[in-house]
Amino acid sequence: MSAPRPTLADLEVGQVVGKRALTVDRARLVRYAAASGDFNPIHWNDRFATEVGLPGVIAHGMWTMGAAVGVVEDWAGDPAAVIDYQVRFTRPVPVPDPGAATVEVTAAIGSLDPEAGTARVDLTVTCEGARVLGKAQAVVRLG
Repeated sequence: MSAPRPTLADLEVGQVVGKRALTVDRARLVRYAAASGDFNPIHWNDRFATEVGLPGVIAHGMWTMGAAVGVVEDWAGDPAAVIDYQVRFTRPVPVPDPGAATVEVTAAIGSLDPEAGTARVDLTVTCEGARVLGKAQAVVRLG
């Protein structure tokens, strides 16, 4: 049985509505590259990544963006309830080999618009304590 969908009346600004730790390893990067068609060598070749000034292989920014909004989709109970989503890419997510990187996501209510029936959810997205997405905000239409 699924949880009831949130309503504006049950929310307040600052309220944390979701948290998640996401892991990404090299195998996930390969699968994402195949699904997205983004085969840029910075996502799979350490030598190339370091030659262009990166700390090594990094996760696709769009993977990070898409995985982070999953917290909001799950909380809303319907991916279609997310009617707007924007981020700024602020830092790369280095992915070690062997091992994995962990991306921490916290979703909190940033503002409520009763007239529009929407809530803005602000996402704090970090890796190793550093923000990797800035001004990450999703607007959710609630019943």
